[in-house]
Amino acid sequence: MYNDNPTLDLQEHNKVIDESKQGEVFFQEKPVDEADKKRFYIESYGCQMNFSDSEIVASILAETGYVSTRNMEESDLILINTCSIREKAEDTVRKRLRIFDKIKKKRPGTLVGVLGCMAERLKTKFLEEEKLVDMVVGPDAYRDLPNLIAGADDGERSVNVLLSREETYADINPIRLLSNGINGFISIMRGCDNMCSFCVVPFTRGRERSRDAYSIVAEAANLFEEGFREVTLLGQNVDSYKWAAPDDSESVNFAELLERVALVNPDLRVRFSTSHPKDITDEVLHTIAKYENICNYIHLPVQSGNSRILELMNRTYDREWYKERVQAIYRIIPDCAISSDMITGFCTETEEEHQDTLSMIEYAKYTLSYMFYYSERPGTLAARKYEDDIPLETKKRRLSEIIHLQNKVSLEHNLKDIGKTFKVLIEGDSKKSDQDFKGRNTQNKVLIFSKKEGLKPGDYVQVKVTEATSATLMGELVDRVD
Repeated sequence: MYNDNPTLDLQEHNKVIDESKQGEVFFQEKPVDEADKKRFYIESYGCQMNFSDSEIVASILAETGYVSTRNMEESDLILINTCSIREKAEDTVRKRLRIFDKIKKKRPGTLVGVLGCMAERLKTKFLEEEKLVDMVVGPDAYRDLPNLIAGADDGERSVNVLLSREETYADINPIRLLSNGINGFISIMRGCDNMCSFCVVPFTRGRERSRDAYSIVAEAANLFEEGFREVTLLGQNVDSYKWAAPDDSESVNFAELLERVALVNPDLRVRFSTSHPKDITDEVLHTIAKYENICNYIHLPVQSGNSRILELMNRTYDREWYKERVQAIYRIIPDCAISSDMITGFCTETEEEHQDTLSMIEYAKYTLSYMFYYSERPGTLAARKYEDDIPLETKKRRLSEIIHLQNKVSLEHNLKDIGKTFKVLIEGDSKKSDQDFKGRNTQNKVLIFSKKEGLKPGDYVQVKVTEATSATLMGELVDRVD
């Protein structure tokens, strides 16, 4: 996927990053008076939490005098924010590190650091066996970056992967390096207490802790003042958000936090990710229904449609529980869109159990899904207890069947939108043509429509859908929303 040539030019390099759809380069333009400062380059992979963490890292580095660059060949510090969810993500990171290592040899003094979820699990391999990096920094140790950089400058191989029960970075104002100025992300909690047997997150991100509700609302308000018109509240399991004041004078659950953020301004759209089926409450659903600016979209990972497999996955709900939550969503928020995550080919999964996952796609009518075949992750409960006994060919065939059905259901869902008019937040130019805008409606569906003079990203417009594919709605502008 990546060109191992370390001298590839910037345009081609960025094209490779974009086409991978796994990594993003974080940067901001440097003012002239900062041209002589040290420069850092950062790539982020995996979930949106990693992208949010990279913005925190950028803020910490800015405080120590660094400025960002999109050209890794001119950087003094190269960082890669990693993901351990799938083997493919780890393979990608290793390829990137080999490229960075060649740059280090061409530019003596350049430091390379691995951040995030791979840091704790593979620290010894990176530092001692492969010797590709100068520092390894876990998700709870970003405040220690200045000290770790100083140590690496002195020739040490620096490492801090200690997990914290308190760290939330609530006092750090992230630098929105990759933002379009319209959509912002706010981390509301860190870690995870759900010990899903296939997942490494509890081991790489630590125990669950919630951020001060007042700091979250303040960040949302600040983003709105800066011109942002949509925020996404992030957490491994947002529904279990629970903050209590130090003196126990008040506590805030997720439904109450949603309401507080929605009240910042009616023109500020609010989204959230990710929900856990065992924790999403009717209170949350009624809060979504109450406020027009809380989007009618819920990402509700099912992982499997079969109760026995769900038990092996330690998901703590069964097929019927999940179906009841889907029913509640559609009952309380009739036009809500639901998306999902699915893993096929989990240990001992039979063909009949695979069919249960297929039938869940049709039952829940997902607008989209993130679909993978099972990839055993070292250190997880599944790796210790279960044999990864489904042949790769079978996994791939089952995944293909899931993708095919999801595309069919997505297309059917989108075709029903033809003729409907939606309120759309303009996010920027369409990828295919600078003559068209792209935006999303409350259901998180992407709409493409022709530009009109006087409109700009951040404006709300009414768009009537005229065509649809499984992934995109095309339409025509009806009116501007003032």
